[in-house]
Amino acid sequence: MAVALAVGLTATSVAIGAEGDSERPGRAAPVLAADVPVERLTSGGLAQGIEGLQKHLKAQPKDAIGWATLGAAYVEQARTSGDPTRYPQAEKSFERSLKLRPADENDAALAGRAALAAARHDFGTALVQADRALRVNPYSERALASRVDALVELGRYDEAQRAVRLADRRRPGIPVFTRYAYVLELRGDTKGARRVLLRALDSASTTADVAYVATALGQLAWSQGQYKTALDHYATALRADPEYLPALEGRGRTHAAQGSTKRALADLEEVVRRYPLPGQLAALGELREADGQRKQAKEQYALVGTWTRLARANGVTTDLESALIEADHGDVREALRSARAEWARRRSVHTADALAWALHANGKDREALPYAKKATADAPGYRNASFLFHRGMIERALGDDGAARRDLRAALELNPGFSPTGVREAKSALAEPSGRRGES
Repeated sequence: MAVALAVGLTATSVAIGAEGDSERPGRAAPVLAADVPVERLTSGGLAQGIEGLQKHLKAQPKDAIGWATLGAAYVEQARTSGDPTRYPQAEKSFERSLKLRPADENDAALAGRAALAAARHDFGTALVQADRALRVNPYSERALASRVDALVELGRYDEAQRAVRLADRRRPGIPVFTRYAYVLELRGDTKGARRVLLRALDSASTTADVAYVATALGQLAWSQGQYKTALDHYATALRADPEYLPALEGRGRTHAAQGSTKRALADLEEVVRRYPLPGQLAALGELREADGQRKQAKEQYALVGTWTRLARANGVTTDLESALIEADHGDVREALRSARAEWARRRSVHTADALAWALHANGKDREALPYAKKATADAPGYRNASFLFHRGMIERALGDDGAARRDLRAALELNPGFSPTGVREAKSALAEPSGRRGES
């Protein structure tokens, strides 16, 4: 498979003016350029760019592309800060842009809408908007990337592979390469995914790009239980950008997997302080629970509900995250409601896994097993330790101890530190295999 990694792997200019000058006292914040890759700006650069755009648009309120760029920046700020109130602001910015320039001439606003829909987990709308943007501009990087994201999250993996190949031909660059790597991972080609990311890292031209790609490499290594390699990649990311929270989170999860609880807590506490999203809150809660800090763990799980209500109020679909967290740490009936709702919207391996686990939490293991099998089979070659763990525990509940032991061992062999609480349960189950559990 030929990936055009050698072609122009340099980020679009992110601002008018030199980066260093923008940080000098007394300097005006730079104005983000059109089609800026806001997904790869540092948090400081993003905040400065938004400030500059806001001032620019006060002076030039009829700048349609400026409004579209501001909307894209709001989407990214919401994603990186965990503040979903930015999404309605993004939506208004795109609407303003489209009033100033019609949709058949405004791929920037349409691509921004696609990214917004994807950030809100409305992947059907994301796909529609990305396709609209690409009819206007077939080379829109944001639209090409959002289209791949939507197809992956909808579980349409063959189409996603074709989409990422098309994106690679049209706009080779880091946003496409990281998505190419993930599509390869979903097809079980972890070596190919690593090769793509390493070549992208070698060609990264900004500190933000280095942090972004090195973190993707760290996440891939962690998922395969290669903890030393993962820590090396996270160190590279944090040297490039010490404030890059995905790398800090990855380092914390890796320390937890290695049993370095004190280091893991320090990292994850800092992440949650600045980035209080459900996955991060649950990760910290599970680490505290495994460390015997049950009261503190419950506090973290309770905060998930607070964030979920805020996110839903701002148009974010949270059912996938809610299903998994509620199944493990909250209201199992709510977990099943959320999982069924998400399965009705999109049928990916992740939603199959969430539905299987929610059914298991409600004692419906016979109904759960086919979904658990889909989660481990529908993306050929893809192996996920959490999926294997969930399938193994469902098989154990049904009394199929041979299959349960096979899958639980496979989970621990693949990633022996995939979850502080899950690992403990898997080891306990392997030590004392249980028979059939009662079903509702």
